[in-house]
Amino acid sequence: MSVGVIDRVVDHARRLAPDECCGVLIGNAEDILDAAPAKNIAERPTVRFLIDPKDHLAALRDARRRGLDVVGFYHSHPRSAAIPSDTDLAEATYPHHLFLIVGLRDATPDLQLYWFVDGNFLPTPFVTVA
Repeated sequence: MSVGVIDRVVDHARRLAPDECCGVLIGNAEDILDAAPAKNIAERPTVRFLIDPKDHLAALRDARRRGLDVVGFYHSHPRSAAIPSDTDLAEATYPHHLFLIVGLRDATPDLQLYWFVDGNFLPTPFVTVA
């Protein structure tokens, strides 16, 4: 994942705080190459997220046009660490996709990438490149 993608996701999270931000991760089997911000249409966006289906479909179309795939999703936790909440686990779909969480509890953003497998979020190390 490039530093530019991380910077865009963190900027999105900070701009929307105290609401949770959300978006789509685009890439291939080896890399997350882009992040497409989405509108959070949750009734209570300060405590949960729901990606606008229109934005999800737009990101899917854009990825396909570029010969890429939707490889996962991201969202923020404006007041906590980047650990999946009970709500995240209960509402997670898309097995075998990546989920990037940005925690904004501290001054320095906390980012953690998870692989959603067998109903669980498995922490996944990620490498940033320039």
